[in-house]
Amino acid sequence: MANGAETGPGLILPQDTFAKLTPRPYLLAHLKHKTPVRPNGRQQNEFRQPTINTGSLTHSNGSAVVRVGDTAVVCGVRGEILLASDIPHPPSDDLDDQDLVEELGLVVANLELSTGCSPAHIPGNPPTSLAQSLSYRISSLLNDSHCINAADLCITYTQPKTEDDLPDEPPKEVTKAYWTLYIDILCLALDGNAFDAAWLAVTAALRDTTLPKAWWDPDRESILCSPVVDDSTSLRLSALPLASTFAVFTTASPLEKREEAQSWILADPDGFEEDICDETLTVVLSSVPSSDSGAETILKIEKTGGAFIGRDVTDLCVRQAAKRTSDLNTALDNR
Repeated sequence: MANGAETGPGLILPQDTFAKLTPRPYLLAHLKHKTPVRPNGRQQNEFRQPTINTGSLTHSNGSAVVRVGDTAVVCGVRGEILLASDIPHPPSDDLDDQDLVEELGLVVANLELSTGCSPAHIPGNPPTSLAQSLSYRISSLLNDSHCINAADLCITYTQPKTEDDLPDEPPKEVTKAYWTLYIDILCLALDGNAFDAAWLAVTAALRDTTLPKAWWDPDRESILCSPVVDDSTSLRLSALPLASTFAVFTTASPLEKREEAQSWILADPDGFEEDICDETLTVVLSSVPSSDSGAETILKIEKTGGAFIGRDVTDLCVRQAAKRTSDLNTALDNR
């Protein structure tokens, strides 16, 4: 080529193409920039703001639609009556009320991922274990948090006194049936952090749930329900646990020591970040409704993969989760 000859134009590719071809260097370049920012435009400790709508499903006892970024989840709560006489092994009298819900399986949660909710869930692709894992985590958290008052699920009957009863003996109250809550969760769109969005939808739907007035009719020997909406009662939630998930992105390679590697804690990871982060931490904080103290307690901490999250990082995540929990409670109150 002669001196001074013009060279052809350089090859210019869209950022999305670079992200697909070299995802780790692409994310690393954003985090090591002189003004670090994630590819999605958020700071390291910045969560996506949720949008919460309740009462969207008219044929359920409670419902909620939650959108967090491009992750959208709909949740419906349906109450069905379980007769005490249909229970093969009735619970013992000394069973704690909080354990009664788990013992009888009065709260049943199931999560499904809709077809096309993400590139990994399209027709022809084999099903993944993600939906099963999320269903198990949500069911476990419902039982561990004891957020549902067992007394709200009991349908009792006060037996009239007989001639054999002592005059000073109070009337005997027996449980004739229980409300069983079926919590159905459908992920319409998935762009990372499905658990936080699904659990937020469950919490909002439970806060929206009302159960009809039900009583035992001794003449018909069956449970009757009032059709009057004003007779319905809301669930009394004894705790409001909320989840905050963090992901760890690190430059560590199989031959590199942990001390020599750099790492970043990313709050509320999206789908792109989840695919290239090997370690996650979920902090679940519980706060008492209508509490003036505003204090949260650690209910559960779940960690998966990697070895970069230690005590210092966990403390940092808990502090960030506490602020996130406060913001979510405000969003739930203003829904």
